[in-house]
Amino acid sequence: MSGLVLIIGTKNYSSWSLRPWLLLKHLGLEFTERQYHFGTPEFANEIPKLSPTRKVPVLLHDELRVWESLAIGEYASELAGGSGWPADAGLRAQARSVAHEMHAGFRALRENCPVNARATGRHVAMTSPLEHDLRRIDAIWSGCRRDHGERGPWLFGDFSNADAMYAPVALRVRTYGLPLSALAARYLETVLDDEHLQHWIRAAEQESIVIPEEEVGAGA
Repeated sequence: MSGLVLIIGTKNYSSWSLRPWLLLKHLGLEFTERQYHFGTPEFANEIPKLSPTRKVPVLLHDELRVWESLAIGEYASELAGGSGWPADAGLRAQARSVAHEMHAGFRALRENCPVNARATGRHVAMTSPLEHDLRRIDAIWSGCRRDHGERGPWLFGDFSNADAMYAPVALRVRTYGLPLSALAARYLETVLDDEHLQHWIRAAEQESIVIPEEEVGAGA
């Protein structure tokens, strides 16, 4: 697929950039990656020209502009003949449900455990709202693997938008050592072992940008 350009932010910190990037990789869609680092004059100058929300990611396809992660995922799935979602209508509805749940929720996890792809061994206090978010995520991961494990290693068998939406959560679990049940932990291993996610992590490790307020849990 020619003409696709994905605009992303700093890989170490940008959970929303990771989601469509990972999906495009799994769908096998060729794209050009264009990166603007957070907190730089280049980001401040260029992103408003590319995104009406002044945020990343943005997908450019010739004259078309798509500026929201899940919308990019939907568009990419259409370009790939629908393979970004399960083929079965019922499974597709479930996958969309858990993907949208991630998109709209889990505020405590986002606020207390910012994505830091290159960091490990960080620790944060376990608050009641954070524990509630983790229990729900564990229920989604373990429930999907229990119900659909025979279809393949991902949440609904094959990799889908749902897996892309939860990939930054896997990075958060890795960074902060967050607790999971045994079945959810096996899904976590699948995500972290993914070759494309490993490539993203290695790239994040090479970045020099440091945002102090995102460096949570060091020495805690």
